[in-house]
Amino acid sequence: MDSVFIITLLTVIFALGFDFINGFHDTANAIATSVSTKALKPRHAIILAACMNFLGALTFTGVAQTISKDIVNPYTIHNGAVVILAALISAIAWNLLTWYFGIPSSSSHAIIGSLSGAAIAAAGFSAIKYSGFIKILEALIISPILAFIIGFIIYSIFKVAFKNFNLAKTNKRFRLIQILTAAIQSYSHGTNDAQKSMGIITLALISSNMIKGHDIPLWVQIACATAMGLGTSIGGYKIIKTVGGKIMKIKPINGVAADLSSALIIFGATFIHLPVSSTHVISSSILGVGTAHRVRGVKWDTAQRIVFTWIITLPITAILSAIVYFILNLFI
Repeated sequence: MDSVFIITLLTVIFALGFDFINGFHDTANAIATSVSTKALKPRHAIILAACMNFLGALTFTGVAQTISKDIVNPYTIHNGAVVILAALISAIAWNLLTWYFGIPSSSSHAIIGSLSGAAIAAAGFSAIKYSGFIKILEALIISPILAFIIGFIIYSIFKVAFKNFNLAKTNKRFRLIQILTAAIQSYSHGTNDAQKSMGIITLALISSNMIKGHDIPLWVQIACATAMGLGTSIGGYKIIKTVGGKIMKIKPINGVAADLSSALIIFGATFIHLPVSSTHVISSSILGVGTAHRVRGVKWDTAQRIVFTWIITLPITAILSAIVYFILNLFI
């Protein structure tokens, strides 16, 4: 059997594995607030998230096209399929490590850092398309800042609008609203995160001369949507615990404000075809809501640990994927 076909097949399998892991790793963030406030039982929240992720993943392809063409040039890299396979192995390893310790790190940072590191190892720094790479990096940096600001603003509005309402009744009503916002949050996650694996598979198919152009094949969309939906059904309880309780004590009104803020940012990024980290965005919106609610109520030590993980993910995964690439080259 042709070695290029085998490597491409392995790349598709690992990409779907990455999407599966992304499902239980990152989707935990989308339902964390609704689970922590008991608006939804964990099992019900996971089923809801799995369905909405699947639908979201089938809705758009713009982010996938950005991933497939704006980071590296698949037509100029020697052993392009090996580069992508090394990137996936690195990103999966990092996601599993951070999941094990319950740290909400970014799958987006992991795959972009890994792809860049493997491409540089294969073809030097000229392999990176810097205009596209910088555009994506800017989106990854700016999006959590915007999420923090919007979360702060939305919750500040809520505080004024509902300050004279009965607290118990208000929380009960917002707990019901959280079911809707959890669905919206999960759908938005699917519209952006699942597309990263779609873009990676398309990049591998282009590198192997199996397809021309950057249009995402329908089977790739369905396969990635299914993998993420199945991954979501497993659930990421450690990350739910961190995001839902270790940043701040979340009440239903806080959860609704955070969900709306982060979904708005993720949808906005999807519409302009830019990948963002749902982990960063959701955690930052909770921090913004928490700051507007009561600065002292935010557990800043947890926030610092999360931010530190965000910062180190890109360089660590880049180095790791370069090492994996060199190891794979010894055998392929």
